[in-house]
Amino acid sequence: MGTATEPSDFVIAGQQRAAAALPFADSADFADVDRGFIAALEPGVVTASDGTVVWDNDSYGFLREPCPASVNPSLWRQSGLAIRQGLYEVTEGIYQIRGLDLSNMTLVEGDIGVIVIDPLISAETAAAGLALYRAHRGDRPVTGLIYTHSHADHFGGALGVTTTEDVAAGRCPVVAPVGFLEHAVAENVYAGTAMARRAAYMYGAALPRGPLGQVGAGLGQTTSLGTVTLIPPTVDIIATGQEQTVDGVRIVFQMTPGTEAPAEMNFYFPDHRALCMAENATHTLHNLLTLRGALVRDPHIWAKYLTEAINLFARDSDVVFASHHWPTWGTERLVEFLALQRDLYGYLHDQTLRLLNQGYVGNEIAEMITLPPAIANAWHTHGYYGSVSHNVKAIYQRYMGWFDGNPAHLWEHSPVESAQRHVEFMGGADEVLRKARISYDAGDYRWVAQVVNYVIFADPTNTAAKALQADTFEQLGYGAENATWRNFYLSGAYELRNGTFGTPTKPDSPSVLAALTVEQIFDVWALRVDGPKAWDRRVVIDWHISDENRIHRLELRNGLLTHYDLPTGVAMPDPSAVFTLSRATLIRVLVAGGDFGAAATAGDISLSGDPTKLSDIVGVFDNPDPNFAIVTP
Repeated sequence: MGTATEPSDFVIAGQQRAAAALPFADSADFADVDRGFIAALEPGVVTASDGTVVWDNDSYGFLREPCPASVNPSLWRQSGLAIRQGLYEVTEGIYQIRGLDLSNMTLVEGDIGVIVIDPLISAETAAAGLALYRAHRGDRPVTGLIYTHSHADHFGGALGVTTTEDVAAGRCPVVAPVGFLEHAVAENVYAGTAMARRAAYMYGAALPRGPLGQVGAGLGQTTSLGTVTLIPPTVDIIATGQEQTVDGVRIVFQMTPGTEAPAEMNFYFPDHRALCMAENATHTLHNLLTLRGALVRDPHIWAKYLTEAINLFARDSDVVFASHHWPTWGTERLVEFLALQRDLYGYLHDQTLRLLNQGYVGNEIAEMITLPPAIANAWHTHGYYGSVSHNVKAIYQRYMGWFDGNPAHLWEHSPVESAQRHVEFMGGADEVLRKARISYDAGDYRWVAQVVNYVIFADPTNTAAKALQADTFEQLGYGAENATWRNFYLSGAYELRNGTFGTPTKPDSPSVLAALTVEQIFDVWALRVDGPKAWDRRVVIDWHISDENRIHRLELRNGLLTHYDLPTGVAMPDPSAVFTLSRATLIRVLVAGGDFGAAATAGDISLSGDPTKLSDIVGVFDNPDPNFAIVTP
């Protein structure tokens, strides 16, 4: 359907206005981002064992050139900072690997070896980062692994830095906030297919890189495409103030659940006067609800935890660092950095609540809120990853839900039915496109995107509509300061022109699946039941989990798959079948695609009763679609 458009005069004028208003006189980030640099990975490319490139930081070399008209100048600056890669010294004994994945990996030297904090997304990038550290600091063993929170870019490279054998032997404790495993697995498995598909838009991993394509993701450049792994924690952090000593290093923890992740923690190194803020304070306004989808986060509690971190640790710190971006040095500077981050989330929360209590709805409030000058003039509060617009809508959703109170919106038609009626009312597709082109020529791209979307959803074969929408998305992307908005717009344009690129990342890796609990395994099954197909089916199956000495009952009735541990001392109806197996075998044959019959033949599963009843459940399963349409119906 053609190549990408060039930025229009309207976009160019918008970039010029943005550049004139931005605080370019504040250049402290450029000194901070290079401070402590030791060495870069040369070349800045990481490959898998089969030669597949899973990370290519060198492909962003174009960001060293002057800002083009097709990229917001603030986003260009942010991406230019984020491409700095290599090994950096944060303070004596603490080092970071930056620019080898979306996130950072931090290494803290202990008495014997080195503690790894957040081992990136992929085992391959984590291994490359550890090798770079060892090349310059010695071949120290990994004597501890810490996960700051339950998102994959903070645990996925675990098997790139340590082994399950070392963990099992106690040579490498794995420390995480309580609830970590439950949330890490649930997010990547329950809604994993839909989140991963939308994450492909959000991070732009499939987009061409360059001034007309992907230039970063705001939080880092993009997601690596290697092997996502997970080693379950062996040490839970359960309370603020809890202190652990790992390989001679004292660490004091602060629990921050419900902030950037459901299970998250900050922590302080008192002997280093260094504070790790996980992902609760980075050099961007973060998401309260990510564009890929997630649980809505709580900016009110987020702000309170930032205040607590300031009062507990920051005033006794010389440096603050996080799992993304670069550190901030100096007690006065870092306290102000954290205070502005606190003010940012607290202000958005309180002002959204003020206005919703006056009757304004989320879309209205998003257009009304302006940040105070002291916040707006700080680079690290800009919306490169989250944005004021979609964060305000998230706050509204958190308190008020999807419904804005207007009965006209209570029972609207579905997108396709609504689009067909809109197009008919507006005079047909040709007339809509004629008017839309006038609006496009006038630079009213937001309106064009809305009305042309009606035409595409009313008739997805309309090539003229898809071409105009692709052009429109590109103009909106070129003007966006927010990297994830740019990636969404440009991904939509790419798929309209070229067809779906699917889902580049695979969140449900064998290592992640291996961490599923018995309850989560059957939760996954329950999410696949096609309710109407199962209305009339009645099945009861018991699963004897041999290595956990428990019997878990699975009951299908009324289209719902219910499951629970059998209570002791209570008379229960007899099951149709009983299967006896280990949890690992259960995962292999029920969720990881293993051959059930072969496992039974090999003796990994024993059974009694009528095993064919299992097919009554499997027969009503639906399959997730990792290539579902986004910009077309």
